[in-house]
Amino acid sequence: MLWFRKRPEAADAPGVAERIVPAEPPLALDPGLFREHFEKLLGDAEQGGGIESYLIALNAKQHRFAELLGSGSAANLGMSELECLLDQVFTARRRLYPALERLGVTRAAELVHELLSGPAPLARRLQNFVDAVPGAECMDRESLRAAAKMRRAAWDFAAELLHFSDPVQFPLMSRWVWDQGTQSGALREFLRGNDALREIPFSNDPGLFEGARRWLAERIAEEGIYRDVPFWIDLVLAQAYTTYFRSVTDGSLGADFGRGVSAHEQLKKLLGIDAPRDQGRTRVKKAVMSNG
Repeated sequence: MLWFRKRPEAADAPGVAERIVPAEPPLALDPGLFREHFEKLLGDAEQGGGIESYLIALNAKQHRFAELLGSGSAANLGMSELECLLDQVFTARRRLYPALERLGVTRAAELVHELLSGPAPLARRLQNFVDAVPGAECMDRESLRAAAKMRRAAWDFAAELLHFSDPVQFPLMSRWVWDQGTQSGALREFLRGNDALREIPFSNDPGLFEGARRWLAERIAEEGIYRDVPFWIDLVLAQAYTTYFRSVTDGSLGADFGRGVSAHEQLKKLLGIDAPRDQGRTRVKKAVMSNG
């Protein structure tokens, strides 16, 4: 597929020599369900400024990440740059900054650099990033809960750093795409009869995400779309997850996800392309959350 060829602007992006070997999902994804999510995406997008506005926003986010992370810049990140990146990662922006500050800017930048271009296998680099973030110390039950939330936020931040540094090279591996631990995520919504499945044998290995991404790319090509395919994939996945979220009374993203707001607003928020606050005020929470 042509979209897997490296784009010129990604030539200096970290990790370009690494190839993720795709793994075929152990359970077959359903083209009919893809079609349902795709059509709903197009319909909801009309209420949110049109699908082109989503693609423009995702491209702008990617260019900002590439600007801050490309050509070895990750090793020299300051706290202001980390805040800028974190501001665009919805599932981490309200939790992770105090932990990065506690870690220290030098070590935090080093971790980002190792994540993007270190010598270890990709899965190990991602896990190393999560393990290094302070706040994972576990003592009483409340501490265990807080540590789990911190680790989830760190995983999502690392996943988006990888993907938006080079969306051709790295699939989006956020927990809302798939989380083996909770057996939930957008990929579940492409399995026919998923409600009857007690366990889904999907792992959190990069190869699984890459295999699912290539399947989605084939479905998108069948729609005659060959431009911005990585971002079309992100949009279809986000549509599937927000549709699921809106169908239940509770979800792992909690009240912050914005119950009562429109579907297209939730989709933008999930992808970190929701409208910034007035006068450029940050959406990053800098104080430790009292509720863990």
